[in-house]
Amino acid sequence: MSSVDFLAQEKIWFDKPRYDEAERRFYERMNGSSQQTQDVGANTILQDIARARENIQKSLAGSSTSAADQGEIVSRIKSLELENQSLHKVVDDLRAALSKLECRVSVLEKQPAAVTPAPAPSVPYTNGTTVQQKTSAPVKDEEEEDEDDDIDLFGSDEDDEEAEKIKEQRLKEYAEKKAKKPGIIAKSSILLDVKPWDDETDMAKLEECVRSVQADGLLWGTSKLVPVGYGIKKLQIACVVEDDKVGTDMLEEEITKFEDYVQSVDVAAFNKI
Repeated sequence: MSSVDFLAQEKIWFDKPRYDEAERRFYERMNGSSQQTQDVGANTILQDIARARENIQKSLAGSSTSAADQGEIVSRIKSLELENQSLHKVVDDLRAALSKLECRVSVLEKQPAAVTPAPAPSVPYTNGTTVQQKTSAPVKDEEEEDEDDDIDLFGSDEDDEEAEKIKEQRLKEYAEKKAKKPGIIAKSSILLDVKPWDDETDMAKLEECVRSVQADGLLWGTSKLVPVGYGIKKLQIACVVEDDKVGTDMLEEEITKFEDYVQSVDVAAFNKI
């Protein structure tokens, strides 16, 4: 067999270099596209990381700003609470002053009804009448003394007897006038604070017990309930007393006898009238 026939019968791949080149190019293209895909993926991840960092910075800045705002709000709330407490104190002081004024006005309004009718007013603060009475008495005494000076004590016995009778008669008339003249009655206006045991005490019954205390020279006035705290209210009641007949010690002693209702009694105000 010749060599030509042998080569014709042998299977030889004459185009292998072409196929190798084509395979190389194919793999190069594949490697190039995967590299581009990896670059694109890496760029996307980097962008996400940058975006996440930016969001974190923004959130941290916002949290610091909100903390500062919250601190400012807390300080403003504290200042408002202090201002509110001071306003409450001012309002309580005004209420106490107003209650005292109301009690004094009510006592002054009821006072004319309590005064017995007399030829001269017993209150020393009315239009100067009492002052005129005080000054008019010495004038009468001076007139009587002048009349007594006119009597001749060194005359005869008959004149002495007559002068003695006239003197005794005038002394008797003067004593009768003195006895008929009404004296000034000293009075006082008292404002009492009657405190109960707790918020369950019947305040109507407590007031009834307080007003049941009666005495010569004692006149009860208006009353009202004043909040103390925790739902407890105290009874604030006014009265007018004659100083020679009724005192604050007697009132406190009589009112505290009602132990089931009364815890303590305090004198809130005391004024001479």
